[in-house]
Amino acid sequence: MLQTQNPANDNLQVYIDGQLLHRDAAKISVFDSSVQGGDAVWEGLRVYNGRVFSLDAHLDRLYDSAHALWFQRVPERDTVIDAIRQTLLANDMRNDVHIRLTLTRGRKITSGMDPRLNQAGCTLIVLAEHKPPVYPESITLATSSVRRNPPMSVDSKIHHNNLINNILAKIEANQAGADAGLMLDKDGFVSEANGVNVFCIRRGEVRTPYADYCLPGITRATILSLCQDHGIPHQEARISVSEFYTADEVFTTGTMGELTRVRAIDGREIVNKHGASVLERVQAHFRELTRSGGTKLL
Repeated sequence: MLQTQNPANDNLQVYIDGQLLHRDAAKISVFDSSVQGGDAVWEGLRVYNGRVFSLDAHLDRLYDSAHALWFQRVPERDTVIDAIRQTLLANDMRNDVHIRLTLTRGRKITSGMDPRLNQAGCTLIVLAEHKPPVYPESITLATSSVRRNPPMSVDSKIHHNNLINNILAKIEANQAGADAGLMLDKDGFVSEANGVNVFCIRRGEVRTPYADYCLPGITRATILSLCQDHGIPHQEARISVSEFYTADEVFTTGTMGELTRVRAIDGREIVNKHGASVLERVQAHFRELTRSGGTKLL
């Protein structure tokens, strides 16, 4: 599942604080808070035929995260939307595009952790790449020893750039020969995978962990809404690893990979014992939504 360099991205134009720069010239200051302390928030966006999927929901979360972290002089929403549009136009991008939208606390006047040293306002970065969904048709998971942060540490509802826990879980998955790490909460219940939310299906019911110890993903919310709209039984719950082992189907959700089937967890094959695939129904509804939904920017 290792991504490779796409030649179509060799001459990307990257937006940084009002300027479009070639990827090789796109730099931020060594005094920027993202460099000094990983002090930034971000969103992953996907573009379908000139439409940014769930743009409002992503921007709502970006601004909520920035507010929770007490960012000052945050750019206006229209400024962010225009920056996204400029970047897509500059790169002639309309489809199969992934955008990494980052907002840092900004540049400091000198090194230090005190946010009062940030006196230049936030840094806005729009990195758009030609990138179809990166996951293969199915993946494997390995349970990680690294626990997902509880709200008493850093609340997972803040979509921040402090991702070292997730990176450590991914390293463990790599060492185990799996595609992603399955992360648990402090009590041993499933939280999410290192970069995506997780769902399991048993006897026709779609289930996903509560978003207490995981990011309440935009795609995750979309799937729950689609289940509601189409009469598919669903619930949020505390779910153990063994319940995932014995599920009929397991899948992950995320902007970068959309919906991806999980074929095995910790070497246990996921076997559908109870009839037709519910996942295929959900995937069909999601594909239809991406064909018609989103905010048209081009």
